[in-house]
Amino acid sequence: MLARFFQFDRHGTTAAREIQAGLTTFAAMAYILAVNPAILAAAGMPRGGLVTVTALAAAASTLIMGLFTNFPLALAPGMGINAYFAFTVCLGLGVPWQSALGLVFINGFAFLALSVSGIREKIINIIPFQLKMAITCGVGLFIAFIGLRNGGLVVADANTLVTHGNLGTPSVLLFFAGLLLTIILVTRGVPGAIILSILGITLAGLVIPDGKGGHLTNWPDHVVSLPASMSDTFLKLNFDYFAHDPVKATTVVLTLLLIALFDNIGTLVGVAQRAGLLDAEGKLPGAGKALISDSIGVILSSLFGTSNVVSYVESASGVAAGGRTGLVSVTVAALFLGALFFTPLILAVPAVATAPALVVVGIFMFQSVAELNLKDFHEAAPAFLIILGTPLTFSIAEGIGLGLLAFAVVYLCTGRGRQVSWLIYVLAGIFGAHLFRDLFARLF
Repeated sequence: MLARFFQFDRHGTTAAREIQAGLTTFAAMAYILAVNPAILAAAGMPRGGLVTVTALAAAASTLIMGLFTNFPLALAPGMGINAYFAFTVCLGLGVPWQSALGLVFINGFAFLALSVSGIREKIINIIPFQLKMAITCGVGLFIAFIGLRNGGLVVADANTLVTHGNLGTPSVLLFFAGLLLTIILVTRGVPGAIILSILGITLAGLVIPDGKGGHLTNWPDHVVSLPASMSDTFLKLNFDYFAHDPVKATTVVLTLLLIALFDNIGTLVGVAQRAGLLDAEGKLPGAGKALISDSIGVILSSLFGTSNVVSYVESASGVAAGGRTGLVSVTVAALFLGALFFTPLILAVPAVATAPALVVVGIFMFQSVAELNLKDFHEAAPAFLIILGTPLTFSIAEGIGLGLLAFAVVYLCTGRGRQVSWLIYVLAGIFGAHLFRDLFARLF
């Protein structure tokens, strides 16, 4: 039955190989179970229930992807998007997390409409390649900066704005050692490098004092338990913020759309290429189904109570292990559900253990800088503003806005205006309204 449904003969694989590939993919992305709750908790959301929410959102969306498309793709709350949700939308703009979930829900439906109509792929083709890569790099620096801050290696300073932390502090020293360990494991190609480093740092924290009479890691009272209740976040979304500030709300939704657009399409094509699923023209048959699947996943994530799910590039590790069909996704979904019964262990993971994962994921994303053409100043300047503006303004939306505005103005003022799609000018105008909202408020 499995062979017929997942077409093993057509893809030259077996059930055993697909399940093994699923185990590999899960090991590579299981860190999200500890990292996502830690990030979203900063927005005031209950951390215990967030483990359940993260696992269920990942399991449901990954299962839909596997059964509906037969692609070996896994989904989970996206890194970068969760940081934008917590630190920029909730803490920076002051949006209650319930209202932020409402914006994620609206984004999900917009995502679905664009996917069904085919407009989603056209938008991706219209956005200049340089800006896509710059956004990826900027988000990478943003995530890495949060990791360095959470680990205590970068701290605020009244004179220099930021400076290095105290490496004589046990937690900072453990973070730095953990960061080096993670980099070494990734460099050596160790399967599940990130989750292994998180486990290693967590175990080390059991014997390292925190300076307050305890240890950096507190062993839980129970190893196995029933899944934590998600009643505090399930269906708690509301849509009040759109009525309160429609300009800011539109900007947030557009930012979520843009980040998810580039993230999902890039991962989808990259993983499909490695799996040999592209046709002779380099296109992916059934791509529309994949786009619809992750759109539904975004809607479900908002209902459960977390930021957008996205297709994970770690799916490539399962493909490298021989995975070719949706049974890989089904296996990953089952493992996420199984992890729910180990919530006490996941909650015991300290922030110092997840911080190196943020830095390393940021490095992965920043590697896209190699694709940029920095010799042409028309392209280099807007890209640079996105890359630098995103971490320094501590906002993905502000970074994208600076780059889009610069791109549109530079092309208009240098006689290249007709080379740019009208949609770029519309997006630049929307982000411009967001950036200059205070000026508009004074004038009008």
